[in-house]
Amino acid sequence: MSNRRDFLRAGGCFLFAFANLPVFEVLADGGPTEKRFPLPAADSVNVDRGSQTILVRYQSHIFAFALACPHEHAAVKWLPKDHRFQCTKHDSQYQPNGTYTAGRATRNLDRFAVRKEDAMIVVDLTHWFESDKDPSGWAAAVVQV
Repeated sequence: MSNRRDFLRAGGCFLFAFANLPVFEVLADGGPTEKRFPLPAADSVNVDRGSQTILVRYQSHIFAFALACPHEHAAVKWLPKDHRFQCTKHDSQYQPNGTYTAGRATRNLDRFAVRKEDAMIVVDLTHWFESDKDPSGWAAAVVQV
């Protein structure tokens, strides 16, 4: 028969394991499926933590990336002086167009489907491309300006 200490120890281990799982945003039925951003006027990086999206204008192209590194889903950050993204957990590195260059990750940043409507960029938060599973979709997930 287990005593209270064994029960608390087992429960604490379970909570520790549960607390270390990656967090994903789930879109509820009827919830937002698109995010609209003003068309960036010049090369820039804009992070929207609310939608877990990074919008990048780079060399006349606009990309929308998931904020999470594809390796273990830690957030990526923009390093302006190095002109690249870097994973906050294992330091994987990515070019401004999302191409993987170094570190533990094994693929490029995930790209959301994007389109231009007037002076807005529309990001489809329910449709993204992983470069290793859909290389042509990943390559096409761009708006040229």
